[in-house]
Amino acid sequence: MANLKKFLVRRTLTFIPTIIGVTLIVFLIAYVIPADPARAWAGGEKASQQAIERVRKAYHIDDPWYEQYWFLMSSLAKNKLIDPRTSNYVFDDVGKYFPVTFELALIAFVFIIIIGIPLGIIAALKRNTWIDTIVRIFALTGVSMPVFWLGYLLIYIFFVKWRVITLAGFPAPPEHTITHIPMIDALLTGDFQTFYQHIHRLWLPGFTLGFMSSGVLARFVRNSFLEALSSDYVAFLKAKGVPKLRIYRHALKNALVPIVTVLGLQFGGLLGGTPITETVFGLPGMGSYAIDSIRNLDFPVVVAITFVYAIIFVTTNLIVDILYAVIDPRVRY
Repeated sequence: MANLKKFLVRRTLTFIPTIIGVTLIVFLIAYVIPADPARAWAGGEKASQQAIERVRKAYHIDDPWYEQYWFLMSSLAKNKLIDPRTSNYVFDDVGKYFPVTFELALIAFVFIIIIGIPLGIIAALKRNTWIDTIVRIFALTGVSMPVFWLGYLLIYIFFVKWRVITLAGFPAPPEHTITHIPMIDALLTGDFQTFYQHIHRLWLPGFTLGFMSSGVLARFVRNSFLEALSSDYVAFLKAKGVPKLRIYRHALKNALVPIVTVLGLQFGGLLGGTPITETVFGLPGMGSYAIDSIRNLDFPVVVAITFVYAIIFVTTNLIVDILYAVIDPRVRY
């Protein structure tokens, strides 16, 4: 337990430079863009010079870049950074869009697991057969197929031709917060009607987002499982006459350590890959919000969204590291 606490403290301390590095890179990219954000925030070409100057002063735009960055990050930490376009606190606006993005990534993650892991195991057990070939073709197709093309194709099939899905509006109620996920809350409270509505609205974009990663995971599971099956302990178990199912269970458990790493990275990648999917399916998530903010030079919002993504990604990696010791007792902190 003491080792675990030390490990958690060390990893938590590494969060700080990681988050600073990611947000600083995004800020500097926005900083060097040859545009005048103050004019855009003040109302565009029709904005008065006085309004522009007020915006410049409020957001420290004329200050050196490091002072601007410090202003943004300190205001974010205190939740006092105001969106120049909506005049709301940035995290309040982010909280309206975050639940949709998180639900979409969660459904996509479920598709990755239920498709990628079984296909990878089957391909390993049927190595060099026509089944293995089909799985490898599926993995190659998933990696090669653009998300937007697959999204439009599925919309045409399931909405235009078969009419089995709805593309109606997906409201983001003002009471949503960044820690309030309606789909999970509905499941925990037994509100299955609301839970079903969210699943029905998000299963197709979730499949679209997770299709590519499921192919990658299937290929990785296949290789990892085959490597475990070729280990010396598997040969020893076979020589002892241990049943195949028990051997496969031991091999799969040892193969899970690298698989869990890939799953953790993929979940973080899903959050970063939502902008295209949300745009194609018209979902009011953080990806769409980020694209809209970039178009309007709303850099404080972009930095805030990057901050949220970084927090989720490093937290996911921490959970993965902890799971190592659960899956494989040989791992020590």
